[in-house]
Amino acid sequence: MKKQITIGSATFDDFEGVYFTYQSLRLNNPDWLDEIDFVIIDNNPTSKEGEATASFCDKAKIRYFPCPTPRSTAVRDKVFRVAEADFTLCIDPHVLFEPKAVSRLIDFANGGYKEISASTSDLFHGAMMYDYLDPNNTPATHMNERWRDNMFGTWAHEELAKDPNCPPWEIPMHGLGIFACFTKAWPGFSPLFKGFGGEEGYIHEKFKMRGGRTWCLPWLRWLHRFDRPRGNVYPLHLEERIRNYAFGWLEVEKDTDEILEHFSELHPHLPVERIIEDAKFLFKDYSLGDPTNVLESIHEDRKAKTTEAVPFTPEEVIEESKGNEAPSMVGEQSWNHTEVDLGHPLQIDIGGKHLNIKSFSLDWSLEG
Repeated sequence: MKKQITIGSATFDDFEGVYFTYQSLRLNNPDWLDEIDFVIIDNNPTSKEGEATASFCDKAKIRYFPCPTPRSTAVRDKVFRVAEADFTLCIDPHVLFEPKAVSRLIDFANGGYKEISASTSDLFHGAMMYDYLDPNNTPATHMNERWRDNMFGTWAHEELAKDPNCPPWEIPMHGLGIFACFTKAWPGFSPLFKGFGGEEGYIHEKFKMRGGRTWCLPWLRWLHRFDRPRGNVYPLHLEERIRNYAFGWLEVEKDTDEILEHFSELHPHLPVERIIEDAKFLFKDYSLGDPTNVLESIHEDRKAKTTEAVPFTPEEVIEESKGNEAPSMVGEQSWNHTEVDLGHPLQIDIGGKHLNIKSFSLDWSLEG
């Protein structure tokens, strides 16, 4: 039987996320199970979490692909490469959908929606709800194209989306907790990307350069698990993120000066200019020289290096990304838990001894 839709995720030590997301999908779509192609790409398959994920996928008839290298956000490309359906929904392995959201998306992909047709060149997002599920709060419907807190993209809300049955509309960009398109239309993330970050805004521009548009489907409602009380196990290195942005901006022919300005302001002790210049050199060598050698040098299994330790403050630290950071609401205070890996240890002299700090965690909240 031809599959109607592929739903897939890339995961890194998130067994519980995979379990509850995909069991929810299976429980809420019993009439479609034979027509949904479920896929998991595991970026850390040899860990205990990876082994548990593989075992669960075998029981739940989810196609499982171990993919230990490269350690990169770009491994999500494989969801599209192995997809058996003409339409693919890529999701974080810790999201939940409203009942009938998936069936409506399948109907939409098959041309069963009157307001707009599912163009073969477009990218589609849904409206992200808040944990309290209050119908009086507008869901996060898109992102504005602005830099903030080490990321490109700030959460935004369209009041019309309080009604999930309002017509879809074109948006500039969105967080990549969920995104969908016709499988053949997927343009791919840069294979130069390493680690986490750099995708949002960049991938939307790639669709635009190919004649595509980005849409919010207000009825495609979803929840994202933001809190990680046991900490974030995925390695987060700021240098990798800056370099990913540089690679992406160079590919879509955007000015990298805005990357330099933003990160230099937040991190005056970090060699941002050197990181971007290195990215330019690597990008040129990849495009015109020896791409295989460049990819091998980037994806060596080693820690990202910086010439100096970065002095993070609560305002500078982020948990994962604008797609993985709970959007804030005016007048609401929430606590965030952050795990920080400094990459290069920070050394502090105490009583003639050296205290070396490699990583730390903190709970923080912003006020004012």
